[in-house]
Parts: sequence; structure tokens; C-alpha cells
Amino acid sequence: MSRSLPDEIDVAVIGAGAAGIAAGRRLAEAGVATVVLEARDRVGGRAWTVVDRAPHPLDMGCAWLHSAGRNPWTAIAEAAGFAIDRSDPAWGTQAGGTLFAPGEIEAYRADLDGFFARLAEAAAAPGPDRPASDLVDPAARWTPLIEAINSYINGTSLADTSIRDFDAYEDTEENWRLPAGYGTLVAAHAEGLPIVTGCPVARVDHSGPRIRLETPRGIVRCRTAIVTVPTPVLASGHLAFFPALADHRDAAAGLPLGVADKVFLSILEPDALPAGHVFGAKDRAGTGSYHLRRFDWPMVEAYFGGPFARDLERAGPDAAAAFALDELAGLFGADIRKVLKPVAVTAWAQDPFSGGSYSIALPGHAGDRSRLAAPVDGRLFFAGEATHTSAYSTAHGAYLSGRRAAEEALAAIGHQNGRPCGDGA
Repeated sequence: MSRSLPDEIDVAVIGAGAAGIAAGRRLAEAGVATVVLEARDRVGGRAWTVVDRAPHPLDMGCAWLHSAGRNPWTAIAEAAGFAIDRSDPAWGTQAGGTLFAPGEIEAYRADLDGFFARLAEAAAAPGPDRPASDLVDPAARWTPLIEAINSYINGTSLADTSIRDFDAYEDTEENWRLPAGYGTLVAAHAEGLPIVTGCPVARVDHSGPRIRLETPRGIVRCRTAIVTVPTPVLASGHLAFFPALADHRDAAAGLPLGVADKVFLSILEPDALPAGHVFGAKDRAGTGSYHLRRFDWPMVEAYFGGPFARDLERAGPDAAAAFALDELAGLFGADIRKVLKPVAVTAWAQDPFSGGSYSIALPGHAGDRSRLAAPVDGRLFFAGEATHTSAYSTAHGAYLSGRRAAEEALAAIGHQNGRPCGDGA
């Protein structure tokens, strides 16, 4: 990664997550002078694999190649020689334990299918957008578990989930994984790009003939800029614009990041747990989703979402691990505590560079994704998963948005036949 700032550049990219890396890669392919400025001391953003906390790579952020058959990261992984696990993720099943009586899993699935059918019908109906909570009976038997499922999918509550936005998400139901880590793949795609890490952009001054990006390490002047930072950074004003961009700031506020956190537990005696998936509880929204021995590794990957995940973060770094141990002990017996060791916990809501995990439109704000993606004055372009209308919340949505923004920037500088033309060529 580069450690020096250019004084002048054709296109600057703010953020080296999946969107910024995709934009930077497209600009590099076009031979355009560019730089990618990243606030963190690493690349990848919310795609982050750690390799120093367990014998196996741990995806702290995104982990699944959603819609894998058409996901561009799948082709990138194959071209780079990454192994891909195409086995069933087993969501919605219960491996062992006595949580569900015979027939209850089938009853829960039928209720969940009914919820999705009502969602599609409501999204297609005329009239204003509504919260997804309108589509469930609070007193119904499986509503707490449906609320939990929504928290895993959207990172928030049904009451804060737009029906139209939820229904707009496109999913082929192919969900594959990378044993080496999704974050590892995204970081590998950044290799060779002109990225400056540890360089947060504080202010984008687009009042003059050149855009000025103000950073603690100096000023970068550019003809055009691509902004890929998460919506809380825009909504909070931590990245400021002059002149101000009220419409983009309002759109970002309508697309907050939900929260999805993980706890990784090492299994000291692998045979003590079956392989597969379990829910921690069936009668409350505040419960975990647990993948046991994925890749046949001696690991448990616990997943918490929505308001409950935020509550666990507020309770301190040990609260999520303690809760996971309690739920697993309730399923498999108290002795299971002796063979489980917490090795890593995430807290994405407290991350100052993201403020959450992935975007969800608040009720009435499904249209804010297109508003956020709108260019400004033919010089400022916006990317990131929150700007994609049907693949939001995913690394492939981020990738596609980054490539789209790069094409917009190339057109703006008059790029032709592999070379920029016009002013500054």
C-alpha cells in the first residue's frame, strides 16, 4: 500500500472497502491516474478476515458469497485460485439439542414462508411504504423467531425495516463460503492498487475548479472523486462537504446500518458438538444463530443481530460470549462450557469507521438508495452497498456499485480508448 499522497490526481476514491477497491481496480484497468484513501490501517472495510486469533481464518464481517452463481466475487475468487465451499449453509435447521419438538421446524418454516409471501404482496400494493412489523401478529407463536431472522438479515427490528426495500433485495438462494475468508479475497483484489491507508478524509471541498480532499496528511486535489464511505459517516457529518450536500446527508440518514455481530468459540473437543446449525431459542427475538463446525473446523460461529446485538455491545466485550455460552449450555448441557473457548468477538456498531454492519432502509426510505447514488455536478460520485437497490447489504452489491461509480468518473473526465482526454490528460 502506498504511503505518500499525490498533490494532483484525476480520480480520487474515498474508502478502500469492497466498493472502493472495485472502483480503484476499474480505474487502474483504464490507466487513469488515481489514489484510494482509506481511514483504517487495513483495506477491506467491513470485509475483514483475521488469521491470528485461531488456527483457521475468521471472517469478522461479511462471510457468505450471496447469490453466488452471479456474484462477481465468485469469478474473482476462482480466477485467483481461492477454494469455494458450495455446501448448504443449513439455515433454518436444528442440529441436535431438544429445542424443537417434532413438526415444529416445519411449522416455523411455513410461518416464515407466509411472512415472505405477505411481504411481496404488500410491497406490490399501491400506497405508502410500511414497516415490516405490520405483517406479523405480535402474539403469534413464531413471531419472535421471525423477528430474530429479520435481525440476522437486516440487522434491525421489523419495525425499522421498510417493506419495499426488503422485498427489493434479489437473492438466488445460492450461499457459498471461502475457507480462506471473504476479507482475504477482497484484500487480495486490492493488491497493487495505489492505496494510502491510515488517511481519513475529513472534508471534501468541491467549491472550486478542482476538488480538494482534506486529510491529516495533507491535501489531495482531483478532477473527480468517488465516495464509498458507510452511511453513518455521511449522515453524521464526519465526512463534511463544502458546499454541503443536504440531499445526500438526508438519504444516508434514511439508510442507517443495522448491526450483526459474531462470537467465535473454539471447540476443544470437536466431537462434543454436532456439525450444522442451531438457534439458541425459539420464543424470543434476542437469540443467537450458531454454525457448528463449519468446514469441519473445531469452531462455533455465533451470530447476533438487530437491537439485541446493540444491547450486547453496550454490555461490554464479554457479554456476547457469555450469552452464547449460556444458550449453547441450554441446548447441549452445562458440561459444554468446559470445551468451548471464546477467541474473537465483533462490535461493528462501535466501529468509528462504519457505525454498523450493513444498510437497511427505514420505512418510507426505500427510494433513498437511488438518491444516495446520484452524482453531484458531474464530479462527485457515490458508491457502497447502500447505493445498490437490489444487492444492498452485500459485498457484491458494494463491488457492483464501485464499478458503476468508476464508469461514471471515467465518463466525466472524458476517458477514451484507454486514456483520459481533455483537461488534465
